[in-house]
Order: sequence, then C-alpha cells, then structure tokens
Amino acid sequence: MEAGKPITYSGQGFSLIGEKGRFVLPPDFRKAVRDSGNGERVLCLTKHSRWKCLVGFGLSRVAEFEAELDREERYALDRGQDYDRDMRSAQLYGFAKVPFDDSGRFILPERYFKLGNLTDAAFFQGGGKSFTIWNPDELARMGTGWEDAQEACLDLASQARSGKGRK
Repeated sequence: MEAGKPITYSGQGFSLIGEKGRFVLPPDFRKAVRDSGNGERVLCLTKHSRWKCLVGFGLSRVAEFEAELDREERYALDRGQDYDRDMRSAQLYGFAKVPFDDSGRFILPERYFKLGNLTDAAFFQGGGKSFTIWNPDELARMGTGWEDAQEACLDLASQARSGKGRK
C-alpha cells in the first residue's frame, strides 16, 4: 500500500459457492484487501448495520474506527439525538477475520450465511472504504438506486452459471 493512499473498493464481482463450501473473493477486491493488510490475506467481515448483507474490508480500515465513532457521536449530539457509543463500537469492532488463499478462496463462517442470508452465490459490490456481499435475491429486493448493481449481479451470475465468468 502506498503511504497515505486510502484503500478503496470499487466495481462488482460474483462467486458461486465452490468445493469445500468456499467462495472466491474477486481479484480487484482481493488485491485491495491484501494491500490494506500490508500483504496479509485477511478479509474482515461483519453484518451491515441496516441492510440484509455483509460488509467486507481490509485490516487498515480498523484504524479509522475511533475517528468514525467520534464523528457519529458529534453528529448525533449536534442534532440532539442519543448515541450509544458502546453499541456502535461493538458493531464496528465485532468483525471476523477470515483468511483467504492466493486464489481468493475463503470459507465463510457459518453465522454469516444466516446474517447475510447467503446460500450458494455471493455478489460483491464496491462501496469505497468497504464493500458489500449480497445474496442475489436480497439485492433484487432493494429499491430505487440499486438498479446498476442488480443488473450487474444478473449479468455476472449468468456468466458464472454458464461457465463463462470467473467464479
């Protein structure tokens, strides 16, 4: 990782569940996660706070959590809203560290199948500081604003199932 250069996740990817119950982290995401961990192949995973999907990021993102908590707390106080810093801290720091191999294969911890409603396929959507991992059916239920991701998911799923795309 270039000093001072933030890690960003952009684009989309798709993976069917493979042998031994493994998904494959798409190449662009794999490189960014590895760069974020200074070469370590560790994917950080957690449940999204609002949507029925997972959030993935690399290890360097953790260094931003305290500033994010401060910002959220300040915003809530400015608006006269309650802010439960302990709960939000537990949400941010409660992620799982999941190793992946050189090909991007990783075993999703069992609880994340339920939390993300994942079954046999995963769609990856870049989101800047992190990315989301969707069950294609959950993504299809999202409303206005998700059309591009929904179409990309359909296209990548079709390619993967026909054997023309990367798994």
